[in-house]
Amino acid sequence: MSQNSLFHKNPQPERIKIRNGELLFIPSFLNLQNATKYYDALEKNIEWKQEQLKIYGKVINFPRLTAWYGDSESIYSYSGLTFHPHPCTKELIKLKNLIEPIGKTKFNSVLLNLYRSGSDSMSWHTDAEKELGLNPVIASLNLGEERVFQLRHNLTKEKINIPLINGSLLIMQGELQHHWQHQIPKTKKLKGKRINLTFRLIK
Repeated sequence: MSQNSLFHKNPQPERIKIRNGELLFIPSFLNLQNATKYYDALEKNIEWKQEQLKIYGKVINFPRLTAWYGDSESIYSYSGLTFHPHPCTKELIKLKNLIEPIGKTKFNSVLLNLYRSGSDSMSWHTDAEKELGLNPVIASLNLGEERVFQLRHNLTKEKINIPLINGSLLIMQGELQHHWQHQIPKTKKLKGKRINLTFRLIK
């Protein structure tokens, strides 16, 4: 199977206009068959972990499962934790190779999050760690249940909601991480599982 057969016919990115940053969006980067195939493989083969934080002496579970994969030197720190990568699986390598021409970046790592239901979430944050460089390109691939991705401007408090459907690809770039926060909020609606992959370049 050729790489192009994984795509819908015209996987050209839509440029979403925002101040202080750039967003590229392909709602159907992977077709339904291949998005489902990759979801099933990743849920089964990735070494998922329940990470924990200690806040004021109390241990708090991350509200999702996570995993860090990449080149051996791609060590990453966030939320007071340091992550050493697992070697990329064949599925991760294939997805990386598909996404790199769109992001015009050679990625060397990927953070995976498994949202088990609508109760799992990601709170407001920026991806501005020093390992990512000045204006990082971060490619977010979404598999499984649709969830709403929210952005909030640091100064104006403007909000943008983007529904991330199964097989969609969102690329954050430019100075976005310096001016916007983003999150995946909880939802009370019954939701299935979702895997999100954010491909990054650790420098």
